[in-house]
Amino acid sequence: MSKKTPNLLFVPLGGSNEIGMNLNLYGYGPPGHEKWIMVDFGITFPDSRYPGVDIITPDPTFIEERKDDLLGLVITHAHEDHLGAMPHLWQRLKCPVYATPFAAAVLGNKAAEAVGDWSAHLTTVPLGERVSLGPFDIDFVGLTHSIPEPNGLAIHTPLGTIFHTGDWKFDPDPVIGASTDYAALQKLGDDGVLAMVGDSTNVFTEGTSGSEGVIAANLVELIKNASGRVVVACFASNVARIETITSAAEATGRSVVLAGRSLKRMISAARATGYLDKKSSYLMEEDGKHLPRDNTLIIATGSQGEPRSALARMAAQDHPRLALSPGDTVIFSSRIIPGNETEVGRMHNDLVRAGVKVLTWRDADIHVSGHPARDELERMYQIMRPKIAIPVHGEVRHLTEHAALAKECQVPEAIVPSNGAVIRLAPGPAETIDHVRSGYLFKEGNRLVPAESGLIRSRMKAIFNGLAVVTAVIDDKGRLAEDIQLFTSGLLDESETDIEDRVADAIELALTTASKRVLNEEAALSDHLRLAVRRCLQDAVGKKAVVTLHLVYVE
Repeated sequence: MSKKTPNLLFVPLGGSNEIGMNLNLYGYGPPGHEKWIMVDFGITFPDSRYPGVDIITPDPTFIEERKDDLLGLVITHAHEDHLGAMPHLWQRLKCPVYATPFAAAVLGNKAAEAVGDWSAHLTTVPLGERVSLGPFDIDFVGLTHSIPEPNGLAIHTPLGTIFHTGDWKFDPDPVIGASTDYAALQKLGDDGVLAMVGDSTNVFTEGTSGSEGVIAANLVELIKNASGRVVVACFASNVARIETITSAAEATGRSVVLAGRSLKRMISAARATGYLDKKSSYLMEEDGKHLPRDNTLIIATGSQGEPRSALARMAAQDHPRLALSPGDTVIFSSRIIPGNETEVGRMHNDLVRAGVKVLTWRDADIHVSGHPARDELERMYQIMRPKIAIPVHGEVRHLTEHAALAKECQVPEAIVPSNGAVIRLAPGPAETIDHVRSGYLFKEGNRLVPAESGLIRSRMKAIFNGLAVVTAVIDDKGRLAEDIQLFTSGLLDESETDIEDRVADAIELALTTASKRVLNEEAALSDHLRLAVRRCLQDAVGKKAVVTLHLVYVE
């Protein structure tokens, strides 16, 4: 194959080893001279493995180094795992951004927290329209999901059409927004699809995902039979669910209180784009505390046990304005995202301990997923009939199962990608031809640090093994001139007062056994004494503490 022959490439930098944090690249052109488009720019939230980390983003270094050839970023929909990295990383790319009205409104609400101003670079694309970026003609195809305006992208290139599904499901009654544009999907399939790059989240779920429209009656029944305050926890982005809960509140004579900033931002975007009635009455948290308890319904963030969320704070009796009492009811109109079981379980226990009744999807049909189950995936393959299947949006087990399902659906080729894989879709058979830099960035306060920096590993060591800081004053003869100063954190109990003497003895012994060279080199002596302290603490408490040693010399 000639070095001047154009290639059509797919390169995932996020979302192909995990659920969330989606960042996908498509390239077209001769090797080394490709033009690129980027689809989505998302985040994920850390679990207990990453203490102190606020969010995790994909590492965009590969495309940042090629930003002059990046024609644009196309957003499929407004979930955080598809656009949440924008406020933190768009400044590195400064590329044009394309989104349909609801996602554009959400991005507008995020502008205040952003590093860099993308407002002049943001193009709002009408639903169902086309964007042309160099060799890529991109049609926005309306699907259904758990948020307004989920779009599949039909990416037309000189070497074939790719259908990038984004997040989707087949929902005949989505409550808010239009149903799936089956005519557009059928035309795509009839015209010929080279590759389908698709959602793998629910590949292990048999049947279909269910319709948003079926849960309204169940919520009304649960709320009608509840006493005291009722709290319904849901994802802030699920505008259809917010509308359903609001209707249920009206049907049962309760006023709706919003608890959580993200809810307010989403409702603002939904009203601005016509998805929620501007006349709908929502009260703020400060108003809720004055309402009769039997006439109050609180829509709250925190269904996944996020520590500072509105519901978690209510459960911990730590919310400044809203409190729960024995006899109140909390309804979780959501399911637990894998990895959040511990946090959600802790919150459930806090609520039950406080005498609050807890209801979940196990008690009634009050939640449906926004992602396709196996029957829906099979139906989509029957419509699209692609030559190549590329599963994304999943862990390795999801991607592998999705690839097997695609083969069962008579798709000739299926490739399981990994973040950083360079997959040539055409010309010739699909294959992985290279791997490029990928990885994660951790947002720590107001900074972003690479996962491989060692910062988190060091913190974890200190958390699990404790920290010790020792100051030793040494005279010109290489002896301790004063008592050592020992500070520890997470290592010693208050009763273990003899440890400082043992550490001092260990330092004195290390000084007497040190060679002349070590005694004459400050760095070598500091390391020699640090290791002596670490061994002493390990002998004393059985922990390999993180030890920092400061030397002070006196004459």
